[in-house]
Amino acid sequence: MACIQSALFSAALFSAAVFVSIAEGWAANAGHGNQGPARTPDIYFAPTRQSVADAMLTLARVGRGDVVYDLGSGDGRIVVLAAQKYGARGVGVELDPRLVEISRQIAREGAVGDKVAFIEGDLFTADISEATVVTLYLSSSVNRRLEPKLRGELSPGARIVSHQFPIGDWIPNETIRVDDGTDLFLWIVPAR
Repeated sequence: MACIQSALFSAALFSAAVFVSIAEGWAANAGHGNQGPARTPDIYFAPTRQSVADAMLTLARVGRGDVVYDLGSGDGRIVVLAAQKYGARGVGVELDPRLVEISRQIAREGAVGDKVAFIEGDLFTADISEATVVTLYLSSSVNRRLEPKLRGELSPGARIVSHQFPIGDWIPNETIRVDDGTDLFLWIVPAR
């Protein structure tokens, strides 16, 4: 049994390494082409380090029954990792069509294209009601603007994890600092 677990862990690490390699190659080409976002993004793409993405999903206690939404999903790494390592389904919402295409390609190459979807859309207008987990790496001001949407559309018990930035005055249920000094915040949507 330990041998099987070791093999599965090794396979997961290999998948993560392959993903990082693919993502870096695609991200390097993200600036090519003429197709840009439909409107000016509030935040520009800054990739979440793989170890931080994993820590976010661990903090949210993501499992097979979860649907992970990443708002401002960039190259899709959080959603793809949620599917590959944790068995969750996922949806990335991204304004930039080039990044949406990169995400879809990475998901196909990472063998999780059937478990994840990437929507070219505005995180303020996207329907997130299906999410059991929402991940964010935005900014304090964008998170503050998102707070009513998160509280109103997510079901009680849904988890929200933010990389580095709080959500207005909403007190997190848990805060951790990862190895590189990055703060992660977890909120659990309360009963109404």
